[in-house]
Amino acid sequence: PQAPSTRNDIRDCSADPPYLPPTATDTTARLAVLRGILRTHGVHAYIVPSTDAHMSEYISERDARLGWLTGFTGSAGTAVVTWDKAALWTDSRYWTQAEQELDCNWELQRTTSIESIARWILKVVPAEGNVGLDPFLFSIDTWNSYSRALHGSGRTLLPLETNLVDQGWGDQRPPPSSSEIYSLPAEFTGSSWQEKVAGIRQRMEQHMRRPTAVLLSGLEETAWLFNLRGDDIPYNPVFYSYTLLTNMTISLFVEQSRLSVQARQSLRSGCPGPLCVELMEYGQVRAHLRRYAQGDVTVWLGTEYTTYGLYAIIPQDKLLEESYSPVMTAKAVKNVHEQEMLRAAHVRDAVAVIQYLLWLERTVPQGQVDEFSGAQRIDAFRWAQEHSRGPSFQSISASG
Repeated sequence: PQAPSTRNDIRDCSADPPYLPPTATDTTARLAVLRGILRTHGVHAYIVPSTDAHMSEYISERDARLGWLTGFTGSAGTAVVTWDKAALWTDSRYWTQAEQELDCNWELQRTTSIESIARWILKVVPAEGNVGLDPFLFSIDTWNSYSRALHGSGRTLLPLETNLVDQGWGDQRPPPSSSEIYSLPAEFTGSSWQEKVAGIRQRMEQHMRRPTAVLLSGLEETAWLFNLRGDDIPYNPVFYSYTLLTNMTISLFVEQSRLSVQARQSLRSGCPGPLCVELMEYGQVRAHLRRYAQGDVTVWLGTEYTTYGLYAIIPQDKLLEESYSPVMTAKAVKNVHEQEMLRAAHVRDAVAVIQYLLWLERTVPQGQVDEFSGAQRIDAFRWAQEHSRGPSFQSISASG
């Protein structure tokens, strides 16, 4: 038979034998391992999202659980695996890509609605069945949507603190980042981290509920507050962390061994005292929050970046919920110095783009440029600019 054109080289599961393009991943063994784990835990269906524990827009390879399990590498999707079925939900940007990357173990559902996922679960999971998920990978809103959709159906939404995909992935899972977490030089920030902390504490005092603490889950929140940067996620200058800021104490949950000497000195310069940052290991946040929530406290958090797992640790009457934490809203308003730095960065970037356009004008007529070599060239022009830390996302080239 004629080979499919590369442009439409997608799977054909109705053929005998089924046709899979070379871009598809064989997931048979991975699914068999995961299904064994599901049975061990008494779980009839397991939901796998494309997010990380901080609701990040981009994720690291270590958090690409959906990609490992399904072979699908798009940035948005949800998978559900039962004892004998598997399905992936994604939006129209990725339908063709999914047909090129999935093998025939997977049904492709061309929608992303939680109602659609829940309907499928209700159809394939027996009454009284358990639907498992990792509560530290779901936003509060998403968890509540699943809870409502399954309510009264006899199926139980089961939060499991052990991630079952990680268990199946085992030693093959990429290691955590070990790169250095460094201080952003004062020339770029316009205000010290101590000034930022004082500003947030002032907001806490002025709030009518008088919260005793602010919980930060979004990675950019902690990076901004302490003027620190890292390279844990491609194209994003952030590092894995949480912060619990109270009226008198500051707890930073981070892999301490990765802090540069300068960063550590900066954070510890106010010790002892209310501007002393207590460094705790990243994995201790749950236990610490559980202990803190036993006191006479009110914890202020932004629901957009907090997972249901952390949220559920704090009793409802001790929560102050807003869409965004006071750090996220403060970060959104740039001071005069930050505005100057933004403009200067755009001028430097404009120089790189102009150099690139000139290079294109000269080189394209020679017929030697494709999208990939063009993307490499503009990256090189940008890297050559002073203060460059690399692009903010992978170049997206027009076709042809």
